[in-house]
Amino acid sequence: MLIKTVFQRIQRRFRSTAAAAVRDEALSHRNAVFSREQARQRALYPRVEKIEVSMQGPGLDGTLLIMNRGMSTPLSCASHLTEHHVTNSALALVDGEPWPLHQPLTHSCTLTLLTFKDSDPTLVNQAYWRSCAALLGQVLETAFKDQLSVELLCTPEVPVTSGAFLCDFVLDPQLDSWTPNEESLRSLTIGAQQLIFQDFPWEPLEVVPSLALEVFSHSRCQQEAVEQRAAQNPKGTVTLYRCGDHVLLSGGPLVARTGLCFQYEVTALHSLGAGPWGLHRRAQGLSLPLQLEAHHTVWRKLRQRAEKLVEVQPPPEATPPPVVAPAPQLSNQ
Repeated sequence: MLIKTVFQRIQRRFRSTAAAAVRDEALSHRNAVFSREQARQRALYPRVEKIEVSMQGPGLDGTLLIMNRGMSTPLSCASHLTEHHVTNSALALVDGEPWPLHQPLTHSCTLTLLTFKDSDPTLVNQAYWRSCAALLGQVLETAFKDQLSVELLCTPEVPVTSGAFLCDFVLDPQLDSWTPNEESLRSLTIGAQQLIFQDFPWEPLEVVPSLALEVFSHSRCQQEAVEQRAAQNPKGTVTLYRCGDHVLLSGGPLVARTGLCFQYEVTALHSLGAGPWGLHRRAQGLSLPLQLEAHHTVWRKLRQRAEKLVEVQPPPEATPPPVVAPAPQLSNQ
């Protein structure tokens, strides 16, 4: 009996070690492919070529910066201005289009630095909500024991007005009967706050779908998400982001860094029922950026709202065009 018990313990330890090795291998593989492609893209600009960046925004109109094509980023431009622009900028507009702060500039352009206190912060708020969801996914992938698998699903984006950001995922079937409690939520919140404290940049990289499929070769769910994102993009590409040692897929631009998050809390874990990948769950959270702190009474009310399940409506099916009968041909006789 004693020999059997010892053998069972050795088996469990071996499975745990093997699962941890698989997860570590997946993280290492994602990083390696990301770094290789990032280096390849940077090598496309072997010579230093200058571009003109015309700054726009309060107090900046008429400011012209001479930067390096394929090397300089909007954050590089901000560093030529003031410390305020460096610490408060969350996103950029390049020729009027949303542009991550860490994405190199490829041509002469106009540049606007966006903050959370702009008169119209819509784009920044959307990028922030998306970033908070990405942060939650990063925490979920590493929050459980090594022997338990976690698969992130392609989560539909929701507006800030929904009250909570979302991350859908599937846990190891061993946890199908697991019911999360407040301690579980606190643990996930602490994990997110640790990433916020480290102030990691979100590094963007636009790639072709085949390379993204290679990045996520260890994840069947993420490969399906790559195909969906590519089909939705008119250019047929997808955008990856790296945060620390974590590589993720995003459907839109993220803010510059994790340190822009301030008040951040994981508020709920809901079961969505059986899905194609197993038992689907939805993690929800609430956050405010560094520049927009809320009083604890206001935060408590926002949190109560963020605990309720956010329903996501499926996209409407395309309606086929009506069949028009051919016009009758008139006789000339």
